[in-house]
Parts: sequence; C-alpha cells; structure tokens
Amino acid sequence: MYCGCLYFDLEVYVKELLQRITIDFDVCHGKPCIRGLRYPVEMILELLSSDMDIDEILQDYEDLERDDIKACLVFASRLSHIKSIHKLAS
Repeated sequence: MYCGCLYFDLEVYVKELLQRITIDFDVCHGKPCIRGLRYPVEMILELLSSDMDIDEILQDYEDLERDDIKACLVFASRLSHIKSIHKLAS
C-alpha cells in the first residue's frame, strides 16, 4: 500500500544522494563526478554496464561508498527524464 510519507522519505533520500554528484570545471573537465573526486559518473555507469557489481567496484575503488554508486544511478535516471521529444525542421 502506498504511503505519502514513504514517497517523501524517498525524495529526501534521492536529494541526499544527488548531493554526492559534483560538477567542478577544475576536476575532470567539468564532468559530473562523485564527491569532487576524480571518478566521473560515466565511468561508474560503464563499470556497472560491464557486469561489475557494486561490491566489486567498491573493492577496486576503496574511497567510494555504496551510496556513491547509487547516486550515479539516480543521476543517470534523472538525466533521462524528459517531457517530450520534438522533431526539428531540417
């Protein structure tokens, strides 16, 4: 059963996760990165798409945290939220 407070808690959690994603033009040429570190979101997404699981990534990159990986997924999800697509005249 849906509870309005659960949705609110989820939105708060998502906002907290997204705060882990930073954009600094002095770090990785302004690409979205994790907590100002030199780990671009795109790299984490590529690792996940190559069948690495979160635990493997965390083992290989010890300064990352589980919520960092979740933040990358939320960030990518938010980028794909679009209202409509319009064909441009050529």
